Amino acid sequence: MRWNLRLTAANKGIWKASELQRSLAEHGLVISAGKMSGLWSGQPVSLKLEDLDVICVVLGCEVGDLLIPEPEKVSRPGQAGETERAAVGAGTVAPAVIPKRRDGRSLPPE
Repeated sequence: MRWNLRLTAANKGIWKASELQRSLAEHGLVISAGKMSGLWSGQPVSLKLEDLDVICVVLGCEVGDLLIPEPEKVSRPGQAGETERAAVGAGTVAPAVIPKRRDGRSLPPE
């Protein structure tokens, strides 16, 4: 999922995080400056569904306006990811696995 808060806010005429923060507070959602910065400029680590409701009310939008699906980023069973395919295609060699004892020490050479 891609977080689309800034564009959604801009479409409603809100150009600054502080403007949105004030509007959210007026609707009962008080957000710290640090969390607001994360919501405004990046991908939120976590967000309560109740908070998402308030954001949607303030912006007059739907959840689908804020969260854009990116199904192409989901790996499917039996398919290697792009980085895995690139590594295989480049002929890279995986590092050697060196067995160790349960106590973490290396096994003696054979």
